[in-house]
Amino acid sequence: MKIIISLFLFLFTVAFHLDTHAQTNNFPFEVVLKADSITGFNGLHSFAYGQRDGKVLLIGGRPDGIHARQPFNAFPASQNNQLLQVLDLSTKQYWSRPLVELSVALQEQLQSTNMNFYQDGNALVIAGGYAYSATANDHITFPYLTRIDLDGLIGAIMANTSIASFFEQIQDERFAVTGGNLAKIGAQFYLVGGHRFDGRYNPMNNPTFVQTYVDGLKKFELSPVGQPLAVQNYQLSTDQVNLHRRDYNLLPHIYPNGEAGYLISSGVFQLNADLPFLYPVEIKSSGHTPVNGFSQYLSAYHSSKFSLFDTANQTMHHLFLGGLSQYYYQNGTLLNDANVPFVKTISRLTQGPDGAYQEYVLATEMPALLGASAEFIHLEQVPHYASEIIDLAALSGDSILIGHVVGGIKSGSLNPFTQNNTNATDANTVIYEVWLKRAPNNGLEVHGPEGDLNVEVFPNPSASDVNLNFSFEQKHNIELFVLDANGKLVHEVYYEKVKKAKKVLDVKALGLKPGPYTLQFIIDDQQTLTKQIGLR
Repeated sequence: MKIIISLFLFLFTVAFHLDTHAQTNNFPFEVVLKADSITGFNGLHSFAYGQRDGKVLLIGGRPDGIHARQPFNAFPASQNNQLLQVLDLSTKQYWSRPLVELSVALQEQLQSTNMNFYQDGNALVIAGGYAYSATANDHITFPYLTRIDLDGLIGAIMANTSIASFFEQIQDERFAVTGGNLAKIGAQFYLVGGHRFDGRYNPMNNPTFVQTYVDGLKKFELSPVGQPLAVQNYQLSTDQVNLHRRDYNLLPHIYPNGEAGYLISSGVFQLNADLPFLYPVEIKSSGHTPVNGFSQYLSAYHSSKFSLFDTANQTMHHLFLGGLSQYYYQNGTLLNDANVPFVKTISRLTQGPDGAYQEYVLATEMPALLGASAEFIHLEQVPHYASEIIDLAALSGDSILIGHVVGGIKSGSLNPFTQNNTNATDANTVIYEVWLKRAPNNGLEVHGPEGDLNVEVFPNPSASDVNLNFSFEQKHNIELFVLDANGKLVHEVYYEKVKKAKKVLDVKALGLKPGPYTLQFIIDDQQTLTKQIGLR
């Protein structure tokens, strides 16, 4: 659910300047969007999809706009997508099929919003999703895991033959998650972040719903295709601070050492602030790590995006197309709007071979306030790695069609939600071809206001008190979270207007037992610093 809460509004300025970081600003393309349409496709957002041989299957989502503020009017069942839709983006053909011939459990899950999904070869795996359930007589997050035979289902929809045999579904409360992301590393699936939301949305947090964040990631394996669907080797890793996220972008990522993993980009809401996260989190098979000392400003919620890896320069690029963002540029000034408005921004996040991250804003913008809850669907014949990361070095030609932006929410104003004008939003019916056109290195480096921040922690390890030495040049507000070895939050404290100061954690008074701990410092609700300590 794309819920935006207003707290404050302020702005600061930052000058654009030409980038001198050769490691990260070596992206020799500009993005070109070309509008198109397919007769029969009337717009959709927050859906799941899979594709095979040029045919794209769309499941669930909604044809309306951003949800209303009034509980009785939010997520009406009449606006659930109750069609299975197939698009051929090359020939502009369209097919659809109603869900009514499926079981009630399948019908209810597959018309839901913000399902977690991952395409694993010919199998599309779907977990959870949120919508009205006639069975429960309420809005719920569905406790189902479903596996779909894409070839069989797409072929049956196009041929107008029976579809029921192409679905497997099991009920499992562990998969009652919406707004997270489903991924895979090796043989293991990763269900990352998200939350369980049962009941009616309420902007005043009145008791019309029950919400529980996953606060972690769930790793599991599935039985092979051809055997009954079953979950195997399930594990839950908890992090109540860094993985307290939903409605974010999960990016397939190749790290400087060549390891394949993922990167969490932004999402909402911070544990003690109704604001997006501004720091990414790296996910590898060995675990997850917040990216310290770096802030990504220009993309906050789930949006259309694509990724490229450049073997020649050993750089990883992620491009974000529109969406919603706390920060955006206007006339060369970086504005901070805590309402998290719709934006036209096209931005790039790059990791260089030295591991450093940098963000850039591109000169090209989206043609309107769109891209939120849309999907970028890559062109299958474009050279890419197994994770759909485009192989930049293998691209040929001066202008390359790499995929399409399908669906999403289009808005007529920056902040329709906080202005109680959600009727000014709608699902986007325009499909955009996405082209890369060769051009000199482009993109202007984004710089925020925080500067170089650090905290000295000593002694480490410690048998008694832990000292925190702050030596900032300016005053900052600090939220400190202490997490144990299991990622459980065991203590939190707020330090206001800290500049040069020493604070003390009284280990005995806090009842902290011997063992490893993580100190997570959130500075001005923006930058993160992480320190590992040992108590003995």
